[in-house]
Amino acid sequence: MHRFHRAPLVFLAVCLALCTAGAATAETPLRRATLEQLCEKSVGPRVEAVDRLLTATAAGEEDASWTFAILDAARSKGLHCGKDAVPLLKLEDGWRDAASLAPAEPPEQKMKPPFVNLKVRASLDMGAALSALLAAPGSAAAESGLGEIEKRPDRANSAVIAAATALSENAPFVDRLGSIQASLDLASEVPEDRIAAIDRIAENPSERNRTALLNLQAELGGKADPVTRDALDNAIAEIDGWIALGAVASTVYSGLSYASILFMASLGLAVIFGLMGVINLAQGEFIMIGAYATYAVQEALRAIAPGLLDWYLLIAIPIAFLITAGVGCAVEASVIRHLYRRPLMTLLATWAISLFLINSVQAIFGTQNLEFATPAFLGGGERLIADFIVTWNRLFAILFAALVFVAALLVLNRTQLGMYIRAVTENRDMAGCIGVSPRRVDLISFGIGSGLAGLAGLALSPIYNVNPTMGTNFIVDAFMIVVLGGVGNLYGTLIAALGVGMINVVIEPLYGAVAAKVIVLLLIIAVIQLRPEGLFAVKGRR
Repeated sequence: MHRFHRAPLVFLAVCLALCTAGAATAETPLRRATLEQLCEKSVGPRVEAVDRLLTATAAGEEDASWTFAILDAARSKGLHCGKDAVPLLKLEDGWRDAASLAPAEPPEQKMKPPFVNLKVRASLDMGAALSALLAAPGSAAAESGLGEIEKRPDRANSAVIAAATALSENAPFVDRLGSIQASLDLASEVPEDRIAAIDRIAENPSERNRTALLNLQAELGGKADPVTRDALDNAIAEIDGWIALGAVASTVYSGLSYASILFMASLGLAVIFGLMGVINLAQGEFIMIGAYATYAVQEALRAIAPGLLDWYLLIAIPIAFLITAGVGCAVEASVIRHLYRRPLMTLLATWAISLFLINSVQAIFGTQNLEFATPAFLGGGERLIADFIVTWNRLFAILFAALVFVAALLVLNRTQLGMYIRAVTENRDMAGCIGVSPRRVDLISFGIGSGLAGLAGLALSPIYNVNPTMGTNFIVDAFMIVVLGGVGNLYGTLIAALGVGMINVVIEPLYGAVAAKVIVLLLIIAVIQLRPEGLFAVKGRR
């Protein structure tokens, strides 16, 4: 309830203003009795007071703004009681009379909030959430309150739900209220109402609703009439089908999101390894540099333009690419260029560069994980099928990987630079004879491959731990994917990443993460035995 407790602070102030400005400020017998019971020490009368107040508010006998203000204050220890004293509210703007919400003088005697145990807190929290639906239909506070009610719909007050349904003009909001009402109607003694509730719940398949129907089935046992029993059986079977479909969709979505991460980590390596034959063990560190460049953009916006902080990921795309590409070009020009045709020396040199980059970042930023703000457009998700939820941050990674893949294909297949890269890849010496500079192409290609790794770091930053050693977790998988797909073949890299991602997601829940890695490795070895050049071989360098 913590999120809901913070959300209505401004709303509470509005409620107080409305109550103090209108005729609803007069003390009534219901208000007096409610406050007396809320100040008692025993649990029963306080819970009864909340239920009675909610029912009266739903019937229009009490002002919803006052109800919300009192229940919200009671659960947050803002209601103060004393012996033979009028209850008061202690709020940020001072003391108020609990019955009228009018400003009041500080009490002369000692007053304190009544003790709130778990049962009373649950009742007050639910009461505040329910009264928010009536006090301000369609507001952010009502939306937040409805979210809390949906967590425990069996505790909701049916009269309040009915009144809120009549007040609301938002169709999705009314539909959610209808689902809550159906959960309450499961306990109805009228068979028609119970069957209607069962059918309504079946329209919203989820594990929670399935459990509610199974509990009702167990509770009724052999006492259920044939129509109710058939309705329950059909509803449970329907929900089971949707839950199974949602589980499949969730597995595919998880596989796609994991595959997109692997693909982004492998794409730059496919360019470097495919064109130049360089086994670049520092590729993982280029991923790390891209993530740290994204963090630098975030912190710069936080200091200079806080209003743009929600867009730091999009703003960081060209910056992360250029910074990482620049580092890659510097590495190629200073080290790699002198080691072509010497694969062992290249292996050792890139390993040394990897260690250098890790220790340099540790010296500058430290070894702790960086903290990234979650942009508003990446927060939350949408429930599609049963309990399958499409989270926006993973969808961003999938779409971003697809856009980068399309951009890489366009550069390689539709530009002069891409033609030069393909020419050098197929025959370096012949390309040099017709005026293409292999050295320049090597430099640019290494920079592009490094920049693509930096974009992978950007995509990883909202969903992965970013620290100086993060790249080491991807380098082995990236090499396996590049070799499996066919060295230098972007389509092969994509298909290999999809295959490895899907297999990992399917096997890991069954046998564990370590076993999944071992099984994937064995499968890759088996494929390589059959197709040594990978799934999609390209023409090698002559």
